[in-house]
Amino acid sequence: MTDEDGDGPPDPQLDPTRSPGFGGGVKPLSEIDVGRDVTLGEADPAELTVSDTSSLADASMATLRERLTGDDVVERRRAALALADRSVDEETSRALATAVRSDDDAEVRQFAVEALGAGSGAVAERAALAALDDSNPWVRAEAVVALDHLDGTGHAELIAAALDDGHHAVRRNAAISEFKRRGEESEPLLLDLLEDTSDRVREWAAHMLGGVDSDESRAALERAAETDESRIVRLTAAKARQTDPVAFRRRFRGTTDGEPIQDVDDPLNRQPDL
Repeated sequence: MTDEDGDGPPDPQLDPTRSPGFGGGVKPLSEIDVGRDVTLGEADPAELTVSDTSSLADASMATLRERLTGDDVVERRRAALALADRSVDEETSRALATAVRSDDDAEVRQFAVEALGAGSGAVAERAALAALDDSNPWVRAEAVVALDHLDGTGHAELIAAALDDGHHAVRRNAAISEFKRRGEESEPLLLDLLEDTSDRVREWAAHMLGGVDSDESRAALERAAETDESRIVRLTAAKARQTDPVAFRRRFRGTTDGEPIQDVDDPLNRQPDL
């Protein structure tokens, strides 16, 4: 597998507290070696508040559809996010599907896939399937989440194929879906992913191996806890070794609901809503 961590935009819903490895302390800036030139970008203040959908809490479906197709990209993003919290009708599902296929802003497409994945129906499934081929990795990652929600078993083959995607977020989401569906039977996959090129994928593989009751998995976690080059992976593996596998599988949802499952530091990635 290859990794494209440097290609494409950062996750627009980045939330370090939702990763399985949150809570173990962060290095001071003086100890961080950047090792390359860094250019700080400029953001439109409106873009920084796109996740605040409170102004649309009472908006009608017609209003949200109008915002979704407007000229203001921030308003389109906000409308798509607001629809993720609604039970959408067929006309709105079609509008979201159109956004998934044709909006020129990747975040609008991602949020539209998320909104469709929260619902049901053929329109949502066709749009999520189309999003699997999107040029933007975060749209593809959200497509995996949507297909898992809509029919994880029916789309199992496509979700498994996403494990070969070049971007860590897509592979991570596919792995979570596989563990949800297959439980301990996903052990060979998780052991392979513990060698992934991305520490974000390795972190999640270690986390989910906490739900596998086998000597091979415990030995792999012990090696990762001692030798992985990433501190986050080492801490997550150590925590996973202390986890009761049955209790872990019982409570595992792969969602952003509630408190983080782990309590070690993770500045890497949000916990996907799977």
